[in-house]
Order: sequence, then C-alpha cells, then structure tokens
Amino acid sequence: MPRETNAAKRVRAIEFCERLDAMYGPVECFLDHGSPFRLVISVLLSAQTTDAQVNKVTPELFRRWPTPADLAAATPGEVAEVIRSLGFYKSKARHAVEAARMIVSEYGGEVPHTMEELTRLPGVGRKTANIVLNVSFGIVEGIAVDTHVNRIAHRLALSPKTHEREPLKTEQDLLKILPREYWRDVNHQWIRFGREVCGAKAPKCGECPMVDICPSAGR
Repeated sequence: MPRETNAAKRVRAIEFCERLDAMYGPVECFLDHGSPFRLVISVLLSAQTTDAQVNKVTPELFRRWPTPADLAAATPGEVAEVIRSLGFYKSKARHAVEAARMIVSEYGGEVPHTMEELTRLPGVGRKTANIVLNVSFGIVEGIAVDTHVNRIAHRLALSPKTHEREPLKTEQDLLKILPREYWRDVNHQWIRFGREVCGAKAPKCGECPMVDICPSAGR
C-alpha cells in the first residue's frame, strides 16, 4: 500500500474538522473557570485527571483562594488538602502555589499572555499554555494536545506511530498538516468527539460518521 502524501492527509484532516464543526459548532471549555488565573490553575490540575474531577474541587479551592495573591499566600499543604481527590495532588498543589507566586511577583498579579511567559510558570506546559491563550485571550499559537486529541490524531494517521507517546511532536505534526484557521477549535471539538464516539477502549466505529476517512475504523 503506497504511503499517503501530506497533501492527502491534509484533505482528510480538513474534512474531519469540517464535519466536527457541522456536528458540534463551537465547543466551550470543559473546565469551570471565571478568569485567566482560574483557568491556568484548573488546566494545571487536570493533568492525568478528568475535567469532571477537577470541577468538583475548584469551587472550594477558589472560594478559599480566589485571586493569585490569595493562592500565593497559601501553603502547598493547605492546597493539597482541598485537591487530595486528584491524582498527583501533592505536586499539583505545589505547582499551583508556585505559579500563583510567580504571577504575583513577576507579572503584577495578571496572567501573562505569551507562550514563552506562560510556560515559565511552574506546572504549565505547552498544552496548558495553548488552552489559556486560546480560551482566555483569543490567541491561537498552536493546538493543545491532550489524551483525546493525541489518540484521534494517531487513529486518523495524521501523526506517525513513533510520536504516540510524545504529544508535543504530535502537535507539530498537526500544525504542519492543518491550516491555521482550523487550529482554534481542534482541542474542544476533538475532546467531545473522543468522549462521545472515539473512546480509548471502545470506539463506536459502527456509528461513527468518520469511518470513510479514518484508516483505523473497525480495527
């Protein structure tokens, strides 16, 4: 079987995005938040944890420490007690407090809005920064590749198998294939599709509207 060209991949990728847009339209962020600061902390907490679990702990977290200055004054131990139902809660508590302290000390209490500055914050990687830039500031610099986006990208064969465990490389593969105007909606639309249709353990290929453009359909 001949190797698929990048041009052919681009056609499939665009078709996939167009169909998702027709299915869902704009999809809101799944994490409850009311400010860029709260979104930074929520996404930081969501690593290897479901958004639903994060949404259960953040109301109390932000009730006790509603601003960067408030959280900066907390101890990691205090925060850990509030978020202890989350995976890796101790390291997340430490990163949350350290990030709040840096936002206060270096950015005047305002969340920065460049990729370079955001990824300086403890616990904030490129995925988190992409979501914050996109959702809070309307800035699209890349694609936030979480587990759903990563899984779908590889099932669609838009990224080589050697990159399956490297989301940053998967992101670069997607950025090369998808025109920039599609980047903004990938994360939230693909997450919804991953939850509803293209699940990790039991993808619903039999009722999937993408079977004709998915090389993994039925496997």
